[in-house]
Amino acid sequence: MNETLTRLVRSKAPAGSDLPVLMTPAHAGEDLLSAVERLRPQIEESLLLAGGVLLRGFSVPAVETFQQFASSFGHPLLKYEFASTPRSAVSASTGAGVYTSTEYPAHQSIPLHNEQAYTREWPMKIWFHCVTASPEGGETPIADSRAVYRRMPGHIRKRFEPGILYVRNFGEMDVPWQKVFNTESRAEVQAFCERSGISWEWKDDDGLRTRQLCQAVETHPVTGEQVWFNQAHLFHISAREAEEREVLEEIYGIENVPRNTFFADGSTISDEIFDEVRAVLDAETVTFLWDEGDVLMLDNMLVAHARSPFKGPRKVIVAMAEPHGNLGRF
Repeated sequence: MNETLTRLVRSKAPAGSDLPVLMTPAHAGEDLLSAVERLRPQIEESLLLAGGVLLRGFSVPAVETFQQFASSFGHPLLKYEFASTPRSAVSASTGAGVYTSTEYPAHQSIPLHNEQAYTREWPMKIWFHCVTASPEGGETPIADSRAVYRRMPGHIRKRFEPGILYVRNFGEMDVPWQKVFNTESRAEVQAFCERSGISWEWKDDDGLRTRQLCQAVETHPVTGEQVWFNQAHLFHISAREAEEREVLEEIYGIENVPRNTFFADGSTISDEIFDEVRAVLDAETVTFLWDEGDVLMLDNMLVAHARSPFKGPRKVIVAMAEPHGNLGRF
């Protein structure tokens, strides 16, 4: 076997991390779908122990191959609903449930997060497939959410445990509500909000404000371990560049910025707390370079993911499955 397939070069990783577990073909050119049954027991064990698996060197000739691989784990692929970032469905004859990764400009970083941890229902499994690897940057850094929880300072864990309040103002400065909810109907939006425990308020100029109290810490349903599971640092106003933040607060006021997070009681979370949160996330980050054809499979509760800035072409597609949540808790 080629040496590049039998070892994984990680440019950054905390001591003792096994992320991601590398799996390679039994022979050159082995088709990913043909390898599923051989690899399934090892994949499922590694997901629970390490949280993530990188399948490298397999033949993945089309989007449909990736879609069928993700679907083979026993759950229908999910639609991307109540979106927080722009994505597009991948057009393929059998590619239902496959999306582009977040369509932010190439120069921007996307911080570590667990998919849809800003809601009360999320996918347990998420897959990434590198169709085109960027010639510079474009990594998908990952981190063990159990390790993040353990490393997080006790005073922050205690303050976050009651939950995080997410406030979103949909309009010209953020993803429009029509795209987030996949509808032009206010009635359908309100029905979705009622089902999901989201309060809503229609504003002038066809604007919409939502509020939802969600988990900050969760218990994995299989391993029973505590995980850091929220997107408070992404939604908080401190995630904006300083100049952009100043403009947003000046134009809209703090109540009307596109998105923000608060403690469960509605009180303000200081920038300094998020400085500590981001430092913990950074300390637990694992980074490796994509190879074209790679498939990364993560337990979405056990492992967070991110995106590094890049130059040149890059195409990474995503699929999600196995919904899980806590709709009745709050």
